[in-house]
Amino acid sequence: MKKKVMSLLTAAVLAFSLAACGGAADKAVETAATETSAEKEEAAAEASSEETATEDNAAAEESSEPAADTTAATEGVQADEAFYSKADLSKLSGKKIGITIQSLQNAYWAGVMSALEDVLTENGAEYTIVACDDNSATQIGQVENFISSGCDLIMIHPSDANAVEDVAKEARDAGIKVMCWDDPMENTDANWILDNTSLGVEIGKMCAEFINEKYTEESPAEVILIGYPQTKILLERANGIKEGLEDAAGKYEIVSEQAGLEPNEAQTAVETALQAHPDAKVVTGIGAGPMIGANEALVTYCQTAYSGEVPDEMGVFTTDVTKQQLNQLLDDSQASKGIIGFEGSDFDTATACASMYALILSDEVGSHNVFRGFTKMDSNNAEAILSEMK
Repeated sequence: MKKKVMSLLTAAVLAFSLAACGGAADKAVETAATETSAEKEEAAAEASSEETATEDNAAAEESSEPAADTTAATEGVQADEAFYSKADLSKLSGKKIGITIQSLQNAYWAGVMSALEDVLTENGAEYTIVACDDNSATQIGQVENFISSGCDLIMIHPSDANAVEDVAKEARDAGIKVMCWDDPMENTDANWILDNTSLGVEIGKMCAEFINEKYTEESPAEVILIGYPQTKILLERANGIKEGLEDAAGKYEIVSEQAGLEPNEAQTAVETALQAHPDAKVVTGIGAGPMIGANEALVTYCQTAYSGEVPDEMGVFTTDVTKQQLNQLLDDSQASKGIIGFEGSDFDTATACASMYALILSDEVGSHNVFRGFTKMDSNNAEAILSEMK
């Protein structure tokens, strides 16, 4: 049965206290049932004609110049099972941990943070998890609150990494350990990051494998790319996708490149692209939102264009790991075909994150930057991963 994409903000989010890292109230985690990506400014490039679509593509290409300071150029160590096994999670017992996240209005972060709650509680840690709703001023205030409350460790998932460098330094000057999730910040004890170029390449290669199987040079795939060039690491990721797609050189053409992060943005972008390119059947993108939105657009399009059937040569390939994505991989009536994920399930990621905390608190990380690994997810392993999702 076809699954419908949930509307943005369909679930209420619980209010959070920004105060001390302790007490039962502070252990609450904001929850959001909505299957959307992190809230961002609306950026879906809407075009009603071939001319407008061409202009959008040109603008996207112009903004796709490689950044000089990419995560791919960052030095660090690659995390694997052996790396995380060094961590003694019992060392989290009695520690106060403050966690500030860009947003909890999306399935990926809501799931991982809920699982992280379980891991931290099981190991005796006190914690506060808050969302800054992608507002740097709010996030700075949250970190200042964590400093004054005497946390042992603060984790920042930055809305803007540059904006929180100074307050991160304040925390370290106060003797507090600081970890960044996603960005190679300077004023931290460790950064837990992705090589976003390599992640994009893996997404592109997975998509190229599908194209090589389903298409030929005589009948190439028309590909829609959903990126988000406004954010540096996502621009890097999109550039990596283009590089990985070259594994299917001669068998594809990117006919439309649009911006979209949330499902509704991606859905609109794909619907617009299909008006100009009705034969496009392959979509690739930079996150869960592009997969969820693109899948909805394609499945709806198939109702009229292909008598309700999703063609065998239709596929969507992105990253992130949510229950909705995994369920789509297991449903033949959906267009979603593959994900490049990270540690595995919510619990796998939460355990790896808690392991980082333990290693940082024990001064055992061994490197300022730690790169997360990638896991290919498709119909072959989606069910096993889904069984351990929050």
